[in-house]
Amino acid sequence: MTGLAVLIPIALGLGLAGLAAFFWAMKHDQFEDLDGAALRILNEDEDEVAARPEARPSRRPSRDHGKASIEQREM
Repeated sequence: MTGLAVLIPIALGLGLAGLAAFFWAMKHDQFEDLDGAALRILNEDEDEVAARPEARPSRRPSRDHGKASIEQREM
């Protein structure tokens, strides 16, 4: 029974802290633009597009497993 005497005030305090945080967020317009952040990730910045190289060399090893280099040596 003494455990409930401790846990109930702690639960009420955490609930009131959460409610206070929610009202603070509402007062400071944290929920003003919910879709903006979701759509902003889809737009490319002009600076990033300009800095991107047109053709990047592939970093993958060739799939010929060295056959091309052997053929070049024979020539």
